[in-house]
Amino acid sequence: MPALVCSAQNCIYNNAMYCSKGDIKIGGEDATVCQDTRCESFQERKRENVRSSMGMPSIDTDIKCEACNCRYNEKCVCHAEHVDISGAAAHRSGETECVTFEEGR
Repeated sequence: MPALVCSAQNCIYNNAMYCSKGDIKIGGEDATVCQDTRCESFQERKRENVRSSMGMPSIDTDIKCEACNCRYNEKCVCHAEHVDISGAAAHRSGETECVTFEEGR
């Protein structure tokens, strides 16, 4: 399971730069650069749900991946040792990206 660090602080699942969801999905089926990817699991933290959701944050997260051209994608599962998700000011999924993406297939 990859070690995940996430800078999408506006996400309801972000807790101290770690994901409390337990599993995420990366989109970007035709991606050739990291900017073409996104965290499909991102949900904006609203004023009424200020706290993070779904339990304790964890560095280890199950990552399903649609970025077919990524060298770490093996049968739609991420096998990178470490994954960084960016999107510090994101308000929607399309404003996030998998910085770890590396074309290689």
